[in-house]
Amino acid sequence: MKPKLSSIVILLFAIGMVLLVGVSRSNAGLPESVPDGTLRRLRVPIVMYHYISLPPAGADSVRLDLSVSPANFRQQMAWLKEKGFTTITPDDLYAALTRGKRLPAHPVLLTFDDGYRDAYTNAFPILKEFGFTGTFFVVSGFIDSGSSEYLTWEQVKTMAKAGMSIQNHSRTHKSMEGRDHDWLVDQIVAPGQRIEAMTGIRPRFFCYPSGYYDDNTIRELQEAGYVAAFTTSDGTFAYTDDMMRLRRVRMHGSTTLAQFAHLMTWVR
Repeated sequence: MKPKLSSIVILLFAIGMVLLVGVSRSNAGLPESVPDGTLRRLRVPIVMYHYISLPPAGADSVRLDLSVSPANFRQQMAWLKEKGFTTITPDDLYAALTRGKRLPAHPVLLTFDDGYRDAYTNAFPILKEFGFTGTFFVVSGFIDSGSSEYLTWEQVKTMAKAGMSIQNHSRTHKSMEGRDHDWLVDQIVAPGQRIEAMTGIRPRFFCYPSGYYDDNTIRELQEAGYVAAFTTSDGTFAYTDDMMRLRRVRMHGSTTLAQFAHLMTWVR
């Protein structure tokens, strides 16, 4: 006699619940910092900014391209807010990829490279205005130089206390390709220790200067305790098995609001 369809459905549901409970208990027994071994793919736009300011008179093509005006930046943040986006941190993304942490319906990760002074004077106030969080990749040597073009450590501390994520972008912002162990330690470990000493928070995420790195760079980063790293390559997906090559969405000085909206919704 064949079993009734309803009996089969009930049996399959019971088996599924047992498996689900087993996985949940297994994950619950692991420390939060330990990945659960599941491969995941998540679509999260990771936006890459540099300057949030008007370029000076006579600025070259590079400066023009990297400069998003405060007015345009505020428009972009307003668009994100209107469309229901929620900012996340690199820690949120890492937890989602490695542990299955639930992210908001429309997550976005806002990153700012190099640690320019306008990150504090322009970007930071606008982020607070919209209740957003930003991730700032700072170059420790630039800050230590005392140049007025870059953040001060007091400004970095203020941003960190306000919930901004402060992460490592090397000591001197030079290409990390083809470097030996001692050189990489100086560019990875030393600035990380400097950031921790200034903010009280140890950075776990790295951004490759100008996007240049190689397999040796990745090995040194992992040995130093970094769990993910950000590139300049374009894309909106993040993968558990490729967290040392996270892709981002670059913002240009010429990016219009319509182009921004397209970049945020373009699946690639």
